[in-house]
Amino acid sequence: MTAITDFTVRAAEGGEVSLDTWRGKVLLVVNTASRCGFTPQYDGLEALHRRYGGQGFEVLGFPCNQFGAQEPGDAAEIANFCSTTFDVTFPIFAKVDVNGPAADPLFRHLKEEAPGVLGSKSIKWNFTKFLINRDGHAVKRYAPTVKPEDITKDIEALLGA
Repeated sequence: MTAITDFTVRAAEGGEVSLDTWRGKVLLVVNTASRCGFTPQYDGLEALHRRYGGQGFEVLGFPCNQFGAQEPGDAAEIANFCSTTFDVTFPIFAKVDVNGPAADPLFRHLKEEAPGVLGSKSIKWNFTKFLINRDGHAVKRYAPTVKPEDITKDIEALLGA
């Protein structure tokens, strides 16, 4: 069974990054955007990252411009926005598509492994979150309306497992 640690993604600065770097960690993979109504969730995501980072938890952000063109910037603009506006320290990767024929293979996999409501595969909007266990498998998908702080119990359960 394929784990997310089998995937390679593009770094914001260019080049490839193996997700094997995060093998054995609990991860929260999120498609993000800088001009979205849910953008303030960066604060909550960063809080989770800081609170649980020492326990083997990491947030991984993937900017996406597929929903209302809410992430129009280039990698440098996105990085600058995240660091200066929300003091983000978790990894932000290159911009990706999460739906359609050009969807990043990682997100195609996550959508299969953790379908949405009624088994839907497509991601509905920015800030959809996937919780990944230490074995590299998506155990839960959260809608954009779910605030990062509302995922705390699920994160703690995986960290304690």
